[in-house]
Amino acid sequence: MTEEVSSGVRLEWGAASQTLRGETVCGDAWLVQPFAGGTLAAAIDGLGHGEEAAYAAGTARALLQEHPHEPLAALFRRCHAALQTTRGAVISLACFRAAGLEWVGVGNVEGLLLRAGPGLEPASESIMLHSGLVGMNLPTLHLSLSALAPGDTLILTTDGIRNDFPRRLVLSDRPQQAAERICARYAKGTDDALVLVVRYLGPS
Repeated sequence: MTEEVSSGVRLEWGAASQTLRGETVCGDAWLVQPFAGGTLAAAIDGLGHGEEAAYAAGTARALLQEHPHEPLAALFRRCHAALQTTRGAVISLACFRAAGLEWVGVGNVEGLLLRAGPGLEPASESIMLHSGLVGMNLPTLHLSLSALAPGDTLILTTDGIRNDFPRRLVLSDRPQQAAERICARYAKGTDDALVLVVRYLGPS
């Protein structure tokens, strides 16, 4: 999907997920939510799997969808307060604005920003992850800001995805195709799995 309404940035994104065999719901969730001046992207992994994990992830997703314009640290505090009566979740957030990408994570939802242009240094950047669990142990956050160029691609993956997927990643794939390919080939099969791929197309 491509979105350029009033967010100030043009993005294309796709997502794919796998539910742990034997479960009926996925404990991982994702969100791409435009707002005036930017777009918020999120990947959320409720602790464990099954209905309780899905409830925690869904609670966080609903809050983020309602308040996408708020600073990332404030969004983490909102989620932390709301998830204290749940299992908790690990979350990575990324905010796309004209000034660049602001991103940070709590827990082990990995984030990778791949540069589109040949010879660019660095060719990729990784999200700054902080140890903790939203809803139980929220650490002090240190946010990163990365410049963006058209074609740069952000990939967020929960821990149900093996981390060796970049070696065979095809950047010419559309985001939905890339997300489905990664999920199909690199899901561990021992947990819920989620891949969110967001490509920056430039300012709107």
